[in-house]
Formats: sequence, C-alpha cells, structure tokens
Amino acid sequence: MKIHEDNSLGALGSAIGKGLLAGIAATAAMTLSQMIEMKITKREPSDATLKVAEETAGVKPASREEKTQLSNEIHWSYGTAWGVARGLIGLTGLKGIPAALVHFGAVWGTAVIMLPKHDASKPINEQKPKDIAIDVLHHGVYAVTAGLVYDALDAGSKRERTLRKIADNLSSLIKKYNK
Repeated sequence: MKIHEDNSLGALGSAIGKGLLAGIAATAAMTLSQMIEMKITKREPSDATLKVAEETAGVKPASREEKTQLSNEIHWSYGTAWGVARGLIGLTGLKGIPAALVHFGAVWGTAVIMLPKHDASKPINEQKPKDIAIDVLHHGVYAVTAGLVYDALDAGSKRERTLRKIADNLSSLIKKYNK
C-alpha cells in the first residue's frame, strides 16, 4: 500500500476528529469554569441557549427538567461542534497562542453577534463590564483548552516526535558549524 504525501481528505478528516475531541474537552473545562464562577458570584445559569433554540428551531421544553436537559444538550453539542473550527485552524499551520486567539475570536465573536440577534442577551455595548469579563473568561477557558488539547493530539506519534527532535538537533548543529 502506497501512502500519499498529499492526502488532503485524510488531513481534513484527522483535523475534524481531533477538533471534535478538543471541543469536548474545552466544553468540559468551560462548564467547570462556569460552575465555579456561578458559585462565587451567585449567578443563575443562563437561558440564552434555550432562547436561541426556541427562536431558531421552535423548541419549547414543557418542564423545568426538560429546559435544563435541553440547555445542557445544546451547550455540549455547540461546544463540541466549535472544536471543528479549531481543527480547521490547525490545518492552516497555526498552533499555540495564535491559533487559540483566532479560535477565541471566532467563538466569542459569534456569541457577541448571534445572542443579541436572537434576544438571548443584550448587545455588548449595553452589558456591564463585569458581565463582559465573565463571558470573556469562560470563552477564553474554552479556547485555551481546545488549543492545548488539539495541539497535543496533533503532535504526532512518539516515533514522529523523536524523529522531529533528532532533526531539530541536527539542524542546530549544522547552523553552529556553518557560522
């Protein structure tokens, strides 16, 4: 079996899969961040996801239990799906902080635009600085976690990392002797 060097579909599939895993981990981190913050600030859970679901999909949970369950399902699905964006960012070659910043901008920027559009939050220019800071914190936790997990998954096999380390060391030695 011959392995193609330019396997674009394979790279896309791999990036999407790694992104989904990163999205799950990031959603877990964001959920934990929100739970801790709500305990500290005594803030009630947001119903923004339900407002958007009601407006866009016509979903109307009948009971408080159904509202909580649907809100959690949407939160986890949405967060996991945004991991795909991190995978696509990874395909550009961006890694680390630059990739996390692009991902953060996409995720938080979408929330800032879409939630007010669906009357699920106030426009950002009408929000209190404390509320904006809390939102930035949680989305930052999401983007940083997604980036760390994606980059770890994208680091390659142990053999590949070993070979890359050897190649880097050789490259450093060659540069020293060429001076």
